[in-house]
Amino acid sequence: MDSSLGSPGSPVSLVTGGSRGIGREICAQLAARGHTVVLTARSPHAAAAAARQLAEEGRPVHPLTLDVTDDASAEAAAAEVAARFGRLDVLVNNAAIHYDTGQRAVTADLGVVREAAETNLYGPWRVARAFAPLLRAAAHPRLVNVSSEAGSLTNMGGGTPAYSASKAALNALTRMLAAELRPSGVLVNAVCPGWVATDMGGPGGRPVSDGAAGVVWAATLPDSGPTGGFFRDGRPLPW
Repeated sequence: MDSSLGSPGSPVSLVTGGSRGIGREICAQLAARGHTVVLTARSPHAAAAAARQLAEEGRPVHPLTLDVTDDASAEAAAAEVAARFGRLDVLVNNAAIHYDTGQRAVTADLGVVREAAETNLYGPWRVARAFAPLLRAAAHPRLVNVSSEAGSLTNMGGGTPAYSASKAALNALTRMLAAELRPSGVLVNAVCPGWVATDMGGPGGRPVSDGAAGVVWAATLPDSGPTGGFFRDGRPLPW
């Protein structure tokens, strides 16, 4: 990573799954706000390519390899950020897989469910564990879990079982992390970006910029902002 990017006093933000879709747009919007952004992806080539594209758009970021399903990768990424910046102000857990619209709960392929949980639940958990010491060292730390209203128990049905169950569990993790990290001043929230027109969401959704904006809102909350909540566009959603 090139430590010349960003200013020394700018917030340091890391986004998982940042090479495309909502993740890439979150990186772009945070960079536009003056953050020193670490764009991570499982593929080093994808991370580097996205970073080059954003630099061409006037929004430079630092590419970094991070596979959220691998303990060693998460620990290595945390060590790299610590060496370069000494802290992390914002962690956005965005990486997710398996929006399984073709499945139903009773007939679901449990292998797909396990794969979804590995990335959508254990991934954010693994990354939060690795970066917690750096967040605690920051002055105004924020942790955002990119969730979905599909994980809301209030309106849950039998569809997209792998995705919905993993996002419901991510919401539970959000509550636990918020309670544990509250004494350190870390604000932890889950954000649903809404149905967004991405590779995962498919055509017909809202613009990617609109979905990302709600995540950036939670990533840039003032110290008096909420923690342990579930939001879309800055408004609470039912658990």
